[in-house]
Amino acid sequence: MTVRIEELWTVDDVADYLRVPVKTLYQWKWRGAGPPVCKIGRHLRYDPAKVRAWFAEQIEAA
Repeated sequence: MTVRIEELWTVDDVADYLRVPVKTLYQWKWRGAGPPVCKIGRHLRYDPAKVRAWFAEQIEAA
């Protein structure tokens, strides 16, 4: 699946969607947890569909 850059979410977008602090997303990335993330240069970007799928998995596991 090809995703255009303008469709990707920033760390702020994901933090707003999940209602968690931005710092939490950076900690999850460092620990290898959290939604799948791609580093583009020095910026983190997220595929919205993968974030939603990850979130759904967390709900099912709870």
